[in-house]
Amino acid sequence: MGVKAQYPTLKERLINLPNFDKKTIHYGYFIGINQYDFKFEYVNTYYKDFQYKDIQTDINNGFTVGLIGDLRINDYLNLRFEPGLFYNHRDLIYPEFPEFNRDTDQIREIKSTYIHLPLLLKISTLRINNFKPFLLVGFSSDFNLSSNFKNTDDNASGVFRTTPQNYNYELGVGFDFYLFYFKFSPSLRGLFSIENELIPDNDPNSPWTGKIVNLFSRGVALIITFE
Repeated sequence: MGVKAQYPTLKERLINLPNFDKKTIHYGYFIGINQYDFKFEYVNTYYKDFQYKDIQTDINNGFTVGLIGDLRINDYLNLRFEPGLFYNHRDLIYPEFPEFNRDTDQIREIKSTYIHLPLLLKISTLRINNFKPFLLVGFSSDFNLSSNFKNTDDNASGVFRTTPQNYNYELGVGFDFYLFYFKFSPSLRGLFSIENELIPDNDPNSPWTGKIVNLFSRGVALIITFE
């Protein structure tokens, strides 16, 4: 008596949230961490007959939280508005200048509390089961609540001042994961300021700002969205 051959059967993969991407408008929220640096542009590389050393930035981790509004354009493109709060602080480490009489003169703590308003274009591939990679490009505006721009004191009194608003361009890459109840999407994003953020000290020869022509923020953020 022959034995009937047994062949395994392939189970169909369960597709979560099959109609999620057909919504014209949907909402969500995000949380994340960030790191900010500064890009400096100097008048020249010499200061009072000796070579000027770059200002160093001590980078710290910050946090971010915000909301999401998403408008579907087609299967590949979505327009997104993601207002959020970005908090961070950076320490500037200055070279030793003759004007510095105390060790604290070489360090300036820059606290930043940004109201971050980005408009982003999300460019996606076709969905692969419960997974979909995407790119993000766009522009944003930041309102810095910790800029000290109204303060009449400057670095001579230990106060570093920056502009209250700046503009950025943003680039990012991420992945959508479709779970049973919601969509979970981690992404890595770069933020690049395109406007000078420095408010010079009252003294044009200040060792803290006198040799800086432009000051630009550079940031990277790991964002996790829930939609």
